[in-house]
Amino acid sequence: MQNPRLAGRYAKSLVDLAQERNELEAVYADMKYLQDVCKQSKEFTNVLRSPVINADTKEKILNEIIIKNISKLSSAFVNLIVKKGREKTLPEIAHAVIDQYNEIKGIHKVKLITVSPASEELKTAIANKVKADAGLAHVELENVVNEGIIGGFQLEYNGNLVDASIARDLRDIQKQFQKNTYIRNIR
Repeated sequence: MQNPRLAGRYAKSLVDLAQERNELEAVYADMKYLQDVCKQSKEFTNVLRSPVINADTKEKILNEIIIKNISKLSSAFVNLIVKKGREKTLPEIAHAVIDQYNEIKGIHKVKLITVSPASEELKTAIANKVKADAGLAHVELENVVNEGIIGGFQLEYNGNLVDASIARDLRDIQKQFQKNTYIRNIR
């Protein structure tokens, strides 16, 4: 994130205005859509961040891709951001809006990292277990595939990491051999 403080300020103003107008759900859906577009198309994000492309061209691109698919409040906000020359922070603003929405609604993000995609039953079971153990009311589970953990899983939530991966076990064994704790026991 290039400028999280700036993104947070713009996001707070949008969230506050959306709450005033009872359009928070629509704005949240719009920001999820914008975030998905940014994730799917690196070219789109590069266009937003490009200093070579002028603001009028960026506004036309945004109108074609984004504006026609989002609510009036969100489209007015995006147009304001472009007019202020802050369009390069639009992906960060969308992320900050989603984070603030989750905070308002009491939704906690949980990231499950596995070697292969997890089944829906496993995701549900893990979400329920995290809810019960951590005392969380609402959990949004995201499954990330990372073959580097070799096997097992990693679970991240509220700044905590539960690492039950084989890669961690192998690192622990490597540390034990580097310390040579077994040599003392043999003598």
